[in-house]
Amino acid sequence: MSSTPSEELRAAPADLPAAVARVAKALSEQGAQCDIVFTAASARTALEAASALGVAVGQIAKSIVFRTRTSDRGVLVIAAGDHRIDEAKLGALVGESIERANAAFVKSATGFAIGGVAPLGHASPLIVLCDASLLRFDVVWAAAGTPHAVFPISPAELFRITSARVVDVQQD
Repeated sequence: MSSTPSEELRAAPADLPAAVARVAKALSEQGAQCDIVFTAASARTALEAASALGVAVGQIAKSIVFRTRTSDRGVLVIAAGDHRIDEAKLGALVGESIERANAAFVKSATGFAIGGVAPLGHASPLIVLCDASLLRFDVVWAAAGTPHAVFPISPAELFRITSARVVDVQQD
């Protein structure tokens, strides 16, 4: 796969969906120079997103929400699309056991539905961790609030705008 997007992208419509508008506002507030684009095909999973964009699966910065079991806090992991998250490593990094969040928790904590969770612009504060392996790419693509909206960004800029702790969370 190439590192440049395919021709299947569309410019943002004049009236952005509310979730996408929230992401656009958060990007602007962070001083990020990112254009949100819309895919013709769904980008709900990393594989779908990579296919829609014509990029490597690893270039998809997937946002996965976990929930701490004791304190009931939301944990957002922004990981490379070609990696699985090691939940034991993640729990150790957070300092308590975790579990994958259900759809209702994800929506409540982030304001986004699964498949469109953006790395910023959340409904409530989350612990944010980013997969260090994203640094192997010059550009990664992140969800922008819906399964059809994405934006390109450098990993370093993604880490900056999310105030994320950069860690190794991938399964060995």
